[in-house]
Amino acid sequence: MSIFKARQPRKYRPRAIFVDERREKLRKLVNDVRRSQGEHVDEPYDPTKFRGTFSQYTPHAQRASERSHKLVWPIALFLIIILLFVWHYLMTGKVHW
Repeated sequence: MSIFKARQPRKYRPRAIFVDERREKLRKLVNDVRRSQGEHVDEPYDPTKFRGTFSQYTPHAQRASERSHKLVWPIALFLIIILLFVWHYLMTGKVHW
């Protein structure tokens, strides 16, 4: 938090409590007719339409998503067991198998 910069208040995001289904169907029908006639129809922003497109065009993000972390758990478990044996040896001075 900066001393010289005032915090901005949260933006107002209204949520529709009541949805008129007839109006939504009519709006969709009108948009479909306009689209079929060749008119440009502005569609509302849908973030799910763009999901996953960023990682398709950046090689670093592709490699990160393709990487599998299947070996991480067995290696970590093996290292913990080895560290326990080393700790036991340092505490007692004896090696017990």
